[in-house]
Amino acid sequence: MSSMSPNPASLPTSGPAASKPTRISTRNLSKVFGTEDNQVVAVEDVDLDIREGEFVSLLGPSGCGKSTLLNMIAGLIPSSSGTISLDGEELEADHFSPKLGYIFQRDTTVPWRSVKKNIGFGLELAGVDSKTYNRKVRDAIAQARLTGFENAFPAMLSGGMRQRVSLMRTLVMEPEILLMDEPFGALDAHTKIDMHRLLLDIWERQHQTVVFVTHDLAEALTLSDRIILLSSRPGRVKEVFEVGFERPRDAVTLRETDEYSRLFSHIWHSLGEEMNTVGSQ
Repeated sequence: MSSMSPNPASLPTSGPAASKPTRISTRNLSKVFGTEDNQVVAVEDVDLDIREGEFVSLLGPSGCGKSTLLNMIAGLIPSSSGTISLDGEELEADHFSPKLGYIFQRDTTVPWRSVKKNIGFGLELAGVDSKTYNRKVRDAIAQARLTGFENAFPAMLSGGMRQRVSLMRTLVMEPEILLMDEPFGALDAHTKIDMHRLLLDIWERQHQTVVFVTHDLAEALTLSDRIILLSSRPGRVKEVFEVGFERPRDAVTLRETDEYSRLFSHIWHSLGEEMNTVGSQ
């Protein structure tokens, strides 16, 4: 079910990604913020291997460096030491590969653009021809269950609908690797489950490699092939869990199974140890 204190984070031993090539690797990856006299070590000596088509969640207590780790992989912030490789090639500092798509914690819809124009923004910047633009945006709107809202503006939409727009604006660019930083964290429980269903439905068809940051264990179990649990700050790989639930998954009925309850309890114990460590600091 799990392996204790792996370094590097164990590759999957079962499931569809087990025989696939490695897409993302980090070695001895660390990040230190602040000055020499006042340093905060956010992430320390993290080794990861993530294979093609895997859905991997980074889980851990607040402040453990989950988002920092994701942002280093994305090239949004430089590492302090260590290396990041994509498809076997070491990435330079401040990189952002066109293979990557990034979805932020909050919806990033542009308030003066309609749903259609928000979703198609990246396609416009890429100079896609109008026929391709219209087809891709139309398909994205249908996938996100936003038909009828094509000309609506963000102020007219619920939080969940705006996040669907943000999600599809990234997916319409067809990234090979999707980096997601707690994209559903601000949503209520019902809307979050609806977004889980949407994301699972899209991922089952497209099978991008996904690295998903969350502090929500139920969310990680619902979506993931593997969960990488980070320790309290400085974030290190504490434990790796394979999530062997069959796919396709239903975001509601999955949580009613005994298998889900057993794995939830097991991971919660390990996560709780780190949360208690944060509370005592």
